[in-house]
Amino acid sequence: MGEIRASVTLENSGDREYVYRGDSVEADVRRTTVEGIVDTGAVSLVVPEEVATELGLRHWGTRTVVDADERREQRPVTDVTIEIGNLATRTEAIVGPAGSEILIGQLVLEALDLIADCRSRTLAPRHPEGPVLAIR
Repeated sequence: MGEIRASVTLENSGDREYVYRGDSVEADVRRTTVEGIVDTGAVSLVVPEEVATELGLRHWGTRTVVDADERREQRPVTDVTIEIGNLATRTEAIVGPAGSEILIGQLVLEALDLIADCRSRTLAPRHPEGPVLAIR
């Protein structure tokens, strides 16, 4: 078994709102396409500090995070839009230290209804028509 890597496009959600309102144009939306690691043991999306800065993401709070070595620390939190393939969602993201990797956690996988197959190292939609989310 090995890690799953996926190409993701990250976008400034605030910039997108300006476009929706007609106050800006598509070319003004800050976005970047990078490779991320699917981490089924992580809850949230983690975006490195330098990517958050490049996209102009605003921090709106902090969260306590526990690193792999069990060290706890406070990290900034922001909102970002993530696109994998033709599926996109707006989500909370933890801003990781500079030089860290983009980690795609369970919240993104669930919102996009994606299945991680560690054996074949693939990430695929559960349903061909797109996310099907259960509500009860």
